[in-house]
Amino acid sequence: MILLSFDVEEFDMPFEYGKSIAFEEQIAISKQGTVTILQLLKTHQIKATFFCTANFAEHAPELIKQMIHSGHEVASHGYYHSNFKTEHLLQSRKALEKITQTPVIGFRMARMMPVDEQEIAKGGYMYNTSLNPTYLPGRYNHFTKPRTYFMKRGVLQIPASVSPILRIPLFWLSFHNFPLSIYKMLCRWTYATDHYLNLYFHPWEFTDLNQSDRFGFPSYVSKNSGIKMTDRLDSLIQWMLKQNYSFGTFKEFIQTIKP
Repeated sequence: MILLSFDVEEFDMPFEYGKSIAFEEQIAISKQGTVTILQLLKTHQIKATFFCTANFAEHAPELIKQMIHSGHEVASHGYYHSNFKTEHLLQSRKALEKITQTPVIGFRMARMMPVDEQEIAKGGYMYNTSLNPTYLPGRYNHFTKPRTYFMKRGVLQIPASVSPILRIPLFWLSFHNFPLSIYKMLCRWTYATDHYLNLYFHPWEFTDLNQSDRFGFPSYVSKNSGIKMTDRLDSLIQWMLKQNYSFGTFKEFIQTIKP
C-alpha cells in the first residue's frame, strides 16, 4: 500500500532562512497548495492522509471538511508548527475532531522531531509517524532505528520510508532533487522489500519557491517546486498506478497489519 501523506501547516519555513512572512500569507500559500493536492488526488481517485496543525485547520475549516468529504484521513500535526507543548497533543486532536466530526488517531510531529511516546498515548493516538530512520546532517541521526513499523509503549510507529541497506530517504527533499527515474527505482526497491511506502510532502511545495528575496531558500529546497512539483507528483502517481500499487490512508493501513 502507498501511504501518501501531506503535512498541512502554517507556512513558517522562511523564518528558518532569515525571512519574515505574514501569517495571512502563510495560511494562503498552504491553502492554495492543498487545493492543488485535493484536485490531483480526485483526478486519480486515490486516498491520502493529511497531517494538519490545529492552527491551520481553524483558519481553513472548509478545506479540512473537504478532505473528510473526499474520503481522506485527517490526523494531527500538533497545534502550531513552530511551538510545541505536551498539552498540544490532546488539544490538537480535540480541535481537529471538532472540525472533522471524525476520530483523529494519528500524529506526526513538526519537522519529525522526537516526542515522548507515553505522552502520545495519553493524547489518545493509535499511531505515530514522526520518525525518519536515516541520517540527515544538522537535523537527526536515526540510522540505527527500525526501518519499518513497530510498536513502542503502546503506540504503533510507522517510520517514513527509506531504502533498504543504504537507508536513502524517500521524503520530500529527495523527490525534489533526485531524477524522477532514480526516485522511482528507489520506490520500487523499497516497496518490493517492505510491501508499502510511507511518503510525505507539504502543500507549500506546490508554490514556486524559487524566490530567494521572498523565501530565502537554497536551491535544494526550491528545486522542482510549483507547477513542476504538480507535474512530478502526477507522474509518480500515474507510474505507481501502472505498477498496480494500491493507495490508502494510515487508518486503513493499520487495519491490515499485525505489528
